[in-house]
Amino acid sequence: TPTLLAKVKVEIVAHDAAVEEMITTISQAVKTGEVGDGKIFVSPVDEIVRIRTGERDGDAI
Repeated sequence: TPTLLAKVKVEIVAHDAAVEEMITTISQAVKTGEVGDGKIFVSPVDEIVRIRTGERDGDAI
């Protein structure tokens, strides 16, 4: 019988200038050194639209 680990998914959208600091901060906060510490994926976001106001891109963050 395999052992399953509980997982949590957190999604954050930020300006490019904040990415490295966010990676460092998140890594330091959650690292235990044990299996299951997780992964951080960094991906570009092509477009953001806030449905309520119609704001786009940087204004919608």
